[in-house]
Amino acid sequence: MKLRLVAFGILFGLFSCKSSNDNKDNLSTSSPDGKLNVELNLNASGEPYYTVKSNNKTIIDTSYFGFEFTNAKPIKDNLKVIHVKTDSYSETWEMPWGEQRLVENNYKFIEVDFEETVAPNRKFSVVFKVYNDGIGFRYEFPEQENWVEALIKDEHTQFNLTEDYKTFWIPGDWDIYEHLYSTTKLSEIDARSYIPKTNLAQSYIPENAVNTPVTMVGKDGTHLSFHEAALVDYSGMTLKVDSLNLSLKSNLVGSENTEYKVKRSLPFNTPWRTIQITENAPDLINSNLIVNLNEPNKLGDVSWFKPMKYTGVWWEMHLGKSSWDYGMEMVEGKWTDTGKAHGKHGATTENVKNFIDFSAKNNIGGVLVEGWNTGWERWIGFEDREGVFDFVTTYPDYDLDEVTSYAKEKGVEIIMHHETSAATQTYEKQQDTAYALMQKYGMHAVKSGYVGKIIPKGEYHHGQYMVNQYNNAAIKAAEYEVAVNAHEPIKATGLRRTYPNIISREGLRGQEFNAWSGDGGNPPEHLSIVAFTRMLAGPIDFTPGIFNIKFDEYREDNQVNTTIAQQLALYVVIYGPVQMAADLVEHYEANPEPLQFIKDVGVDWEESIVLNGEIGDFVTIARKERETGNWFIGGITDENARDIEVDFSFLEDNQNYEARIYKDGKDAHWDNNPLDIDIANYDVNVTSKLKIHLAQGGGFAISLHKK
Repeated sequence: MKLRLVAFGILFGLFSCKSSNDNKDNLSTSSPDGKLNVELNLNASGEPYYTVKSNNKTIIDTSYFGFEFTNAKPIKDNLKVIHVKTDSYSETWEMPWGEQRLVENNYKFIEVDFEETVAPNRKFSVVFKVYNDGIGFRYEFPEQENWVEALIKDEHTQFNLTEDYKTFWIPGDWDIYEHLYSTTKLSEIDARSYIPKTNLAQSYIPENAVNTPVTMVGKDGTHLSFHEAALVDYSGMTLKVDSLNLSLKSNLVGSENTEYKVKRSLPFNTPWRTIQITENAPDLINSNLIVNLNEPNKLGDVSWFKPMKYTGVWWEMHLGKSSWDYGMEMVEGKWTDTGKAHGKHGATTENVKNFIDFSAKNNIGGVLVEGWNTGWERWIGFEDREGVFDFVTTYPDYDLDEVTSYAKEKGVEIIMHHETSAATQTYEKQQDTAYALMQKYGMHAVKSGYVGKIIPKGEYHHGQYMVNQYNNAAIKAAEYEVAVNAHEPIKATGLRRTYPNIISREGLRGQEFNAWSGDGGNPPEHLSIVAFTRMLAGPIDFTPGIFNIKFDEYREDNQVNTTIAQQLALYVVIYGPVQMAADLVEHYEANPEPLQFIKDVGVDWEESIVLNGEIGDFVTIARKERETGNWFIGGITDENARDIEVDFSFLEDNQNYEARIYKDGKDAHWDNNPLDIDIANYDVNVTSKLKIHLAQGGGFAISLHKK
């Protein structure tokens, strides 16, 4: 898995053409295939704007951009164009891990430099990169006299649409992404009246705005998705909705501690504002726009991280079988029963070794251990959580030496867990020590958490302060050969290209809501929306693989709202380089036949192909495993049953495959009969086609091996 960036730069090449400078009369460029066109201009007042056309149809109409500051007057008008550059670029680069190995990065761009015509004559540039499947643009502020620091009160980037699109959205919450998606017309979005379907405390929705990615479908089949790329040292962007004018406008996440939302010293660049534009839903997932807009790998060889499946001490605690906390407290240097002892601590040496044994037997590379470290008794309900968690000290019933030694013997890696409780200063102070401990024991992956209101008070999960917290934690982790899977994170924006140790993150309403939410859990349509919204941003740690769908022995009023066949399909449909087999060991051992798919399925892919799909309805994805060349297919549907035809034309010519198919049984139903599953073997080749019936809330999974 060693990177060969230099070699690939030579082998595949990169070239520029049609370069032009100072052509101030031509403020436009197009995509390489000529179907997308971007034009910039100034109105009579010197206000800059842009338009976007697709196949000669206006997608983004006259949309202005500018900035408001707390330490200076706005930049919005009295501008002139002083320089224009157009060019094109093409390369192929290699992912060290990912949905595919080779990525084409092919675009045309235009850079327009502006200067104020009145004092203080400030300068800035806007750069558009236009791909066949969308655009990205950002603002660049060069070093200049009499302007050292920008205190940005807000960024005013408009996206004026020409149609009342069908929109799949979550509210522009400054603190959490864990909301169910709504499906409405653009004009019907009202995030302010949205009642968060979550029992988590951190939720703040100050404007009628949506979080990104937000995806839309037009009457003619045009698909749009708005997001951002390369979010570094800047505030996360929500999109404020003007329902009357069918317009979106950037609305940065702020802080209660400052009047400004972003503080930057010049020179600096903003993140890329992105619009994926495709003619169908599958091409949204196929797009590499977001990762391509990020800088190349800065870490070099990251072969110390291995994509893996993992089990662990997690789901049992959401069910209530065990607990994160030890149940006793340290009093005068001794663990003492203060009336809270419950004997249900999950992260015990014995329990973790049980997971290690199971993983070793079933081709599963890792075991996650939550609740191993001290502090869990005092973190919920306390406003001051600084100093609560210790990221090197274990509870007395968890022997780190014994566990890690046992795991090494079995060929299994322990995945560390750092729940920060959003106490950022405590985590900052302990990061070096905590990562060094991991390095000592040969641990290369950590799941971090940021549950609760951010400390210091007044900051939000998605503001500039926390953007830097997340990014800096990952950069530091790389020094210790540690990869980060962040929960309660800032959104993914493709930084995994630049820092390939940013492997996955949560950033959505996950599987755990099925165990303890009071609103019925995630509805059957949830993941068929997620695949075309949240997943466009980057890898997801969704924790699939629940076999005991009803779990009545633990929570009889809750369940997972899918069939067991869909739980298998999620290992292919919802991408992540770390994929959890989330259920309890005993539930897997009771179902050895469907477990076989989890044992077989890959996690690192040579290529991925979206075979079909419609947002909120269904999706089918095929992925080819690196190293082995085996193919795996997953398909899911919403609350509606449907028949899907799988066309195997993506397979190699003159090659037969054994296909093992796990599909919904004849009487399967996500609620009435979720465990009904049929498993059968077929011979297929490149000419084969197969119709598969998906039950309500159902799915199917296929493993393909060469014969």
